[in-house]
Amino acid sequence: MAVPAAVTARRAPVRGGRAVVAAAVLVGWLVLWAALRGVHTLPLGTAELTPLHRRFNEINDAVGAGRNSNPVFLYVFNEIRLVIDTLVTFLQGLFAQPSYGRPVPLVGWLGVVALVGYASWVFGNVRVAALAVAGFVLFGLQGLWRESMDTLALTLAAVLVSLLIGIPLGVWAGLSDRVYRLATPVLDFMQTMPTFVYLAPLTLFFLIGPASATIATLIFATPPAVRITAHAIRSVPAATVEAAQSLGATRGQTLATVLLPLSKRTVVLGVNQTIMAALSMVTIAALIDAPGLGKTVVKALETLDVGTAFNAGLAIVVLAVLLDRVTTAASEEDARRRGGRRDRRRRPLVLAGAVLTGGCVWLSHTYVWAAQFPADSGVGAAIARTADSATAWAQGGFAGVTGAVRDLVTTLLLNPFEALLTDSPWWLVGAVVVALGALTGGPRVAATAAACVALIVGTGLWRDSMTTLASSLVATVIVLALGVVVGVWMGRSALADRLVRPVLDAGQTMPAFVYLVPFLALFGASRFTAIVAAIVYAAPVTVKIIADGVRGVPQDTVEAAVSAGSGTWQIITKVQLPMARGALALATNQGLVYVLSMVVVGGLVGAGALGYDVVAGFSQGQLYGKGLAAGLAIVLLGVMFDRITQAAAHRAANAPGGR
Repeated sequence: MAVPAAVTARRAPVRGGRAVVAAAVLVGWLVLWAALRGVHTLPLGTAELTPLHRRFNEINDAVGAGRNSNPVFLYVFNEIRLVIDTLVTFLQGLFAQPSYGRPVPLVGWLGVVALVGYASWVFGNVRVAALAVAGFVLFGLQGLWRESMDTLALTLAAVLVSLLIGIPLGVWAGLSDRVYRLATPVLDFMQTMPTFVYLAPLTLFFLIGPASATIATLIFATPPAVRITAHAIRSVPAATVEAAQSLGATRGQTLATVLLPLSKRTVVLGVNQTIMAALSMVTIAALIDAPGLGKTVVKALETLDVGTAFNAGLAIVVLAVLLDRVTTAASEEDARRRGGRRDRRRRPLVLAGAVLTGGCVWLSHTYVWAAQFPADSGVGAAIARTADSATAWAQGGFAGVTGAVRDLVTTLLLNPFEALLTDSPWWLVGAVVVALGALTGGPRVAATAAACVALIVGTGLWRDSMTTLASSLVATVIVLALGVVVGVWMGRSALADRLVRPVLDAGQTMPAFVYLVPFLALFGASRFTAIVAAIVYAAPVTVKIIADGVRGVPQDTVEAAVSAGSGTWQIITKVQLPMARGALALATNQGLVYVLSMVVVGGLVGAGALGYDVVAGFSQGQLYGKGLAAGLAIVLLGVMFDRITQAAAHRAANAPGGR
């Protein structure tokens, strides 16, 4: 039965003119592609360099030669590097690396486990403390204690600096509309940039190593702290602020006694997101010689050692889950205590716990058995062997299935997309992108798209950019299909939401590297492996956005369709999805951004194109300039399609009935 008029009246009118123009543009593209295939495609060999790449190499050489004589480096960059390096070295010497003439850190494994367990219990609860203790003991049993502590040290250093910068800036942006307007586009741009893009330019100024890795990490991790703190301050009810001011409170008193206390829980959420972003970046920064678990994973991926990569990847996942659970529990516990539910027996227990923890720290500082985790537990080797055995079994037993899936996606989606993009004249692809930008966002978005196209051509990596774009578009299409299926299911079923959402939340805590390992085991080193990893990485955020959009459709509208006799399929396709088109457009935007952020990660497992160019630039000095240009091309692709999809999302959300 047809959907009733009361329902159809609430849907957005069909924008026939714009859809017809977009279809005409795409048809024209296909016709011209068939006629001009292979013309003006701007190919560049793997080892070839353009004048721009050579110029970047010359700049790199000049910077290296003048690093200890140029005043800018002597008094700015070198000093920043020294400060960060001192902080990182201190934290590593405290609990990760031998220091101060000792063969072991100042605080050994027993002290670290005790401190982590005690802090998790004080700021969280007993369950989180037990989970934290078990997780840290697992690091030692895996044979990855030092690597895990190095990763933790770099993460803590980056988070400390990020919060010192981000929270004050967030408070300022929360109090000032002008600062908020200025900060928002900068934060949008920083969070749009793929993680790897920060690495190459920073090595130019800060060399490779822990300091530059920490600086890259804090730059990547600061935006969530700023944005969420500003949101927390601006979300405090105006009536509460006005009541404080009417009692004579100054601006400083209002901030200290009203705004900050009421926004504390949200600020802790910002700390959580900052920690997650920092951990993700620290593992990726292994490409510029950051110590820790990331370096173990990178070396294992380079040699296709799935067992070692899985063992280190498991440690990264455990560390991510622990940090997420501890900070989340701290936020919930703070809210509970502020609600007046205090346990009077807690204070003596806290004091007793402090004494016990202090004793463990002293033992770990004094005795080798408590400082150095016992070796030869065999757990890590067993995990690696099991992963290798599972890989051999999967590749042998499912070779037909995985090969068929890989060939099907490659033949039906990847190859046609890649042929269309790489074999079209560059100016034709540019014209299509500019036209789509004009249709979705008007002249401003079209101008941005045109500038990005021109700059991508200028990088000399047009063909590699189109190859990367083809893989990204295929992954985004599959992510959206998956997002619609699972998102609609979650949006329509509270039970499905309760079952699936925790899995999605866990997926969002995992750094990008971790997704490569299982698919490397299944599909081997190939561009398809990178695409599947990107799909899984981008799926959680896409599914959650679509689920929230479907759930946001007014219930009375759905009930009107049901009462008119509409079936489930009609309700989904004619009511819920059309009214959630704003969420669908936003999911497209976020899916594409997340997929692009996996581009360089995929370069480690045979994805090629821009990902390979960036990785090669880190490892081969003569390709540094090309790698830097590839990073710039990734940024330009991200900015271009972020602007287009954001404009589409904004237009869809503001249309009648859009969400």
